[in-house]
Amino acid sequence: MPPAVASWWQALSGNARGALFMLLSAVSFSAMGGMIKVVGGELHSFQVVFFRCLFGMMVLLPFIRRQGFGIFHTRRPGMHSLRVVFGILAMFCLFHAITHMELAAAITITYARPLFMIVLAVLILGEVVRWRRGLATAVGFVGVIVVMRPDPTALDIHALTALASAALIASALTMVKMLSSTEKPLSILMWFVTGAVLASLGPALWVWRWPEPLTWVLLVAIGAAASLGQYLAVRAYREGEATLVTPFDYSQILWATLIGMVLFAEVPDAWTLVGAAIIIASALYIMYREAQLGRPATPHGGDHPHPDPDHDRDSTDDRGPDRRP
Repeated sequence: MPPAVASWWQALSGNARGALFMLLSAVSFSAMGGMIKVVGGELHSFQVVFFRCLFGMMVLLPFIRRQGFGIFHTRRPGMHSLRVVFGILAMFCLFHAITHMELAAAITITYARPLFMIVLAVLILGEVVRWRRGLATAVGFVGVIVVMRPDPTALDIHALTALASAALIASALTMVKMLSSTEKPLSILMWFVTGAVLASLGPALWVWRWPEPLTWVLLVAIGAAASLGQYLAVRAYREGEATLVTPFDYSQILWATLIGMVLFAEVPDAWTLVGAAIIIASALYIMYREAQLGRPATPHGGDHPHPDPDHDRDSTDDRGPDRRP
């Protein structure tokens, strides 16, 4: 890094550096979404998910080599396997929605995952939700309905698929929270990426067709963008406070909108813009209330462009669980 840039970087506050890392993470995941949409015109979503998992696992192979197969030691293989299932389903739904919907609309709907996590925290983890948080959650779901269109006759099955991905990512992240009480974060990550490759191979073979040369390049780039986005998100939370850094994750909606306009001539309509504003406002209010109460905000998680889970951004150390499938 040039001395002038290094000096400027060191002069920034931790929160400023964290915000920049999160902005770059959002750009990376948005770019991944754009590439998924391009590749989805040639390959089935089953294949795209498999290659995303495969190339994502290859990035993590050095960790297996350094720490050995003891990293897979666990007392809860059943929970890990269930997390893999939910994570893979989340990616199938997400990639399908991105391929068949406007990019901005698909990404916006997936931001319902923190709202689903609050519901699951009450039903599964036994957490108590006060009325303000509950009301904000309900308002957030109203925003999702707005994006999906208020007219039932215009309800799109692809939009329901995007919503399903948000629910699946939230479910997988809830499992990550349960696993975190006994498992190391790196073990959780390695179980998922390895299991995801194996679980997605069968469906991919069922619809297999050999990609074109340019498509191979894009598939590798999708895996690289996912890993880069995960790394940048982890760095963001190391550098800055979660309540300040997390809102910048919502810039992914902006980047997805720009990519959709430039590459696919997609112009988001008023429903998408209004719904996105409602979802973002409700999530930011929930974060504000959690900060006031001195509790950590509900993670967003997914592949991004969450789960993943499901969701679907994976941490590659022992400081915290992954945030994407």
